[in-house]
Amino acid sequence: MSKNWSLFCVVIFAFGFGLKSYWDTQASQQKTIPEAASTADTQHPLMADLFDPRDSRIRIVYFGFTRCPDVCPTSLAMLGAALNQLSESALQQLRPIFISLDPQRDTPQATEIYAAYFHPQIEGLALPFAQTQRLTDRYGVIVQKTDLPNSELNYTLDHSSYFYFLKPDGTLLTQVPHTNTPTPIITAIEALITQKGRSR
Repeated sequence: MSKNWSLFCVVIFAFGFGLKSYWDTQASQQKTIPEAASTADTQHPLMADLFDPRDSRIRIVYFGFTRCPDVCPTSLAMLGAALNQLSESALQQLRPIFISLDPQRDTPQATEIYAAYFHPQIEGLALPFAQTQRLTDRYGVIVQKTDLPNSELNYTLDHSSYFYFLKPDGTLLTQVPHTNTPTPIITAIEALITQKGRSR
């Protein structure tokens, strides 16, 4: 009887431990998915526009800076190539946005011109540093400043390279890592548009 009781206790303990691990995993996964925009997110007019629920288009957000030597131009070129391969009806459901990580040097006008160079539909957005940091923290964008003492640039930024697909309220739908081909971007776009059509 005592042997059976010991086995029963072991089973109960294992079940309890497994259940706790599952709950912890679920809680951890939920924390990695940014929620809808808060009041603080929409205090700046440009942020309010970014998360405007009246605009139902899927946001495709890429974070970078205009002086980026290679990663940003390559990524935006791939985004532009992807947009060029989509139908007009698909384009109308998308809002591609380039957000500068370097508002100290990237003016709103310069950012707009830079983004539009890769495709006329890509918007360029330069926000105050505090708002930019709120976005990078929210979506887990890694940014590291590196001083360049012998360069006219003074510094550069090393950063993670992802395309973030967002709902109008800022909720993350999916993300696509840096790519040298537009195919993964097109695949993500088509899947989200199909999913959006089914949910109507």
